[in-house]
Amino acid sequence: MRRASFVLVVLLTVLGFAPAASAETPPPLPSSMAATGDSITRAYDATLFGCFLADCTKYSWSTGSSTSVTTQYRRILAHTPTISGHAYNDAKTGAKMDALTGQLSTAGTQAAEYVTVLMGANDLCTSSAATMTATTTFTSEFQQALASYFAVKPDGHVFVSSIPNLYQLWSLLHTNSSAASTWKSFGICQSMLAATNTDAQRQLVVTREQEFNKALAEVCTSTPHCLWDNGATYGYTFVKSDVSTVDYFHPSISGQNNLARVTWAAGYWPTM
Repeated sequence: MRRASFVLVVLLTVLGFAPAASAETPPPLPSSMAATGDSITRAYDATLFGCFLADCTKYSWSTGSSTSVTTQYRRILAHTPTISGHAYNDAKTGAKMDALTGQLSTAGTQAAEYVTVLMGANDLCTSSAATMTATTTFTSEFQQALASYFAVKPDGHVFVSSIPNLYQLWSLLHTNSSAASTWKSFGICQSMLAATNTDAQRQLVVTREQEFNKALAEVCTSTPHCLWDNGATYGYTFVKSDVSTVDYFHPSISGQNNLARVTWAAGYWPTM
């Protein structure tokens, strides 16, 4: 068991995920929270019914209210009823890291005591690997965003999720003709999902995603009141039922539920 633990630590370090620091006493459950990020957190295309090419925030892994998903908000609500009516979804479909400063500033003005961050997929999912956001730019934008929240809400707490594994999504569905056709027709994440890409081109996206996740880890772990998921979301292996059959890219309701479960287990209150 000791050898297995050592191997796991080495593997996470190689992938750019620094081992988590010793856990401090978790903060009290919040009476208000906000979600920041992109279309994943907006639960875009989560189901054909009511969410076709549209946001469905009630299914959001973070602040969603639907009983179909055991969201972070609903987990907190079960113990802290005062959070009812005080969960805000400030994420924006299509947002890149350069939009996070505005989102976190909004969360601060909403007096959100707890904020989730899942951002970066759109910085990777561009027309080609050549047009992805530079890692240095991504890092500085994330630093600025965290600073903007804590400037307004210095006693708040932030949870930062790693970016889901885009290469694993391609591996899962690239032989599915419906998925491949949809990706091409809608131009979805062509840097990774374009059928004409070589494996070398896809590996450029893999490398950039690992750099992004490493940047998220380093900035968050060096910031008080910020908790990094230690690569939990990146490490989760999605299955076909976790992926929307609208666009074969975003999480389905099942995927949102698993994202909520994985992030909660890596968060401030995993045993609650």
